[in-house]
Amino acid sequence: MSSSLLRHLFGALILSGSSFLIAPVQAETTFLEALTTGKFNFSARARYESVDQDNTLEQADAFTLRTTLGYQTAQFKGFAAYLELEDVSHIGGEQFNSTSNGKTGYSVIADPDGTELNQGYVSFQAMETLFKYGRQNITYRDAPFHRFVGNVLWRQNHQTFDAFTLQNTSLPDTTLHYGYIHNVNTINGEDFDGGITKNGNIDLHGHLINLQYTGWSVAKLEGYGYFLDYQDVESRSSKTLGVRLSGSRPLSESLSLVYTLEYASQDGFRGGNMARQNYGLAELGGKYQGWLVKLSHEVQQGDGQFSFTTPLGTNHAFQGWADQFLTTPVQGLKDTYVTLAGSVLGAKLVMVYHDFETDFASLDAGNELNVLLEKTIASHYTIGLKYADYRADKTFASRVDTEKIWLYGMVKF
Repeated sequence: MSSSLLRHLFGALILSGSSFLIAPVQAETTFLEALTTGKFNFSARARYESVDQDNTLEQADAFTLRTTLGYQTAQFKGFAAYLELEDVSHIGGEQFNSTSNGKTGYSVIADPDGTELNQGYVSFQAMETLFKYGRQNITYRDAPFHRFVGNVLWRQNHQTFDAFTLQNTSLPDTTLHYGYIHNVNTINGEDFDGGITKNGNIDLHGHLINLQYTGWSVAKLEGYGYFLDYQDVESRSSKTLGVRLSGSRPLSESLSLVYTLEYASQDGFRGGNMARQNYGLAELGGKYQGWLVKLSHEVQQGDGQFSFTTPLGTNHAFQGWADQFLTTPVQGLKDTYVTLAGSVLGAKLVMVYHDFETDFASLDAGNELNVLLEKTIASHYTIGLKYADYRADKTFASRVDTEKIWLYGMVKF
């Protein structure tokens, strides 16, 4: 190889190396850029709801509209912020009891008018940990099945928490959640007073611990401890400790087995006077070519004076959509139900049949049929029809026949 060719090759290497060394480094986002280069989001959900009950209350009919506008900033040195405004308004007459409009002659449709800060928090991310402080959603399971802590997505006014939270993923296959709640913004709005709720808020010193592990091929493991210290009604304070195992196992190319086992215990905490009550859930089912069939049995223990409760959960998703058991009766509740879910002509179909019985005294607490048909178009638009038909039994006279129908449309960007 000639010396001339070597000089040319050596020169080319020097030039390419020097161009790499002096390549411009992307400038770090400034504080002003972080504030102004974030993302907006918008949603609107219009809904008609009808409630017909076999009692002296008038049939309720409500047309409501929920709109939200949010803004997420970009990160600056690990910091970011999120702000979301929410408005709920009825359309037309108020032929329903919103829980705060004084229309007590009608059945309840808990969607009161109001405009509020739905979420507003500052976050910081470092060392595989995300910190948040301010008004925020807190959930630990996939929507809408937030059994113990949730945002009650089905109601027009969502439940949020004034809290400090952290989420850490530094351990392999493990997610650790911790939250300290000092106020609960309930679905009932600022004009509602009742029980532990004052002006739509619950004054709470709550510590939430949730640990999830996904490194076991057989099932996902979850352990939790929820310690709720109510400031206005200390006797309601409670602690809940539990463990959950859930997973699926392929049996063939098109068929898989799904299963869940969960156990929790609950008793008084700080000034709480609750006697210990237990919770249990067992589920077994199968998935075949996009369809799910599942048998579930859930028990919330009760002794006639106290019962296992989930006061911060998205309870509409459990024990039937007619909402007859949003609060567990003091006799407790056993719910045996069958779920069928799949897709029909591109629309999601869910059918659930519940059979209820009290834990204490084994009273027949009725049965319920639920049906949902929902279709999402172009990822931004959703239309849906939902139906719930609860049939009471005379041996458990605290409940009455209840039929509910929802028709809704939603847009989200």
